[in-house]
Amino acid sequence: QVQLVESGGGLVQAGGSLRLSCAASGLTFSSYAMGWFRQAPGKERDVVGFITWSSGSTYYADSVKGRFTISRDNTKNTVYLQMNNLKPEDTAVYYCAAGRGLQLTNQSRYPYWGQGTQVTVSS
Repeated sequence: QVQLVESGGGLVQAGGSLRLSCAASGLTFSSYAMGWFRQAPGKERDVVGFITWSSGSTYYADSVKGRFTISRDNTKNTVYLQMNNLKPEDTAVYYCAAGRGLQLTNQSRYPYWGQGTQVTVSS
């Protein structure tokens, strides 16, 4: 079965960096776009960004643009989220997801999800 496993979360001070990883198995990784989403306490889950199957295109939410970078290694079936200059408002559970098609900011395009990893940014 399909499995997406996130790692790399933790506690970091404001201004610090973290790199999240998401290892995929059970699917043809290179044929899926990979998205990152996050859910802060008391809020709905929102898109952070995504990367297309070929790494040809990336999208970032305005709130993270210029600070976060998504990359993927199709030889390792892994997608990464490099987060720099972290802010307390970045505190959330971060999820990776595998999807296809258009409108990849839409969570309904992603049939496969990881379990999430907690990122906490202290001020």
